[in-house]
Amino acid sequence: MKDLNRRGFCSIAAGGLASAARHSVAAGGARETRTNSTQTTGSDAPIWDLHCHFSGVSAETVEQRAEQILSYADRMQIQRLVFFMGWPWSKYPKPQEVRRQNDQVLSVLKRWPDRLLGFAYLNAQYPDACLQEIERCIQEGPMVGVKLWVAHKCNASELDPIIRSCGELNALVYQHTWLKVTGNLPDESTPMDLAELAQRHPTVPIVCGHTGGDWTRGIRAIRQTANVYAGIGGGDPSAGFVEMAVRELGAKRVLYGSDAGGRSFASQLAKVYGAQLSQAEKRLILGGNLRRLLTPILRAKGVKL
Repeated sequence: MKDLNRRGFCSIAAGGLASAARHSVAAGGARETRTNSTQTTGSDAPIWDLHCHFSGVSAETVEQRAEQILSYADRMQIQRLVFFMGWPWSKYPKPQEVRRQNDQVLSVLKRWPDRLLGFAYLNAQYPDACLQEIERCIQEGPMVGVKLWVAHKCNASELDPIIRSCGELNALVYQHTWLKVTGNLPDESTPMDLAELAQRHPTVPIVCGHTGGDWTRGIRAIRQTANVYAGIGGGDPSAGFVEMAVRELGAKRVLYGSDAGGRSFASQLAKVYGAQLSQAEKRLILGGNLRRLLTPILRAKGVKL
């Protein structure tokens, strides 16, 4: 099947596979299938992708991997991408490995400063080293947030100095969360753990990564914690996910991200394009919310928006 342009993709997301087949066969991928963009796509929204990695592509260097991922993002007209964690990943990285992976992200930020943003990867098992990386990568460097994965439960007191430091710098915190039916990893956080952490730091914005995977429970777990945002990246584009998040949290607390290259941009954008939401709500989710949250730190760094 030939590549579809962005409007064609939007109609697929809203109309399903049958619409895709008609579009491709009848028009050879060239004719646009028109939709009511006001109600179904929000297609004029600038897209900022909160959640990108160097995975899913084959290349020797992270620069080559980022270049490939950017080429795919260009097809979907994604304006800015946030990268965190280097390659290959490490679940329990020691401080020297954390530094190496952050250096990889710094290298691609230097090459594509107008397209890419970076979060510092941290392992809260080493709180002093985390503070040093925040100073190096964010306070003195170009990064604008932190990524915490599965090395340490996020409700632990060791994270408090990290969150306070991020709050002082207006750096956004992204915490991976999951609720696995087979059982979480020993130190993997849940949305309930994150809500507990966020209650101790009510002025610091924190993203609930994946909204716990089991998003019906994840949304409810963070509902009463106003500084926690639902990250919708990763997982299958399940019907009702984004609508429930907006209904329970409000559109201003929902953030688009893809988890590329573990997931495709198309499948993750479909969560928003196919949702029964207004254009204004989709604009917020696709990029407006992330841009608003990052505006203070970007302005402090002299980044043009």
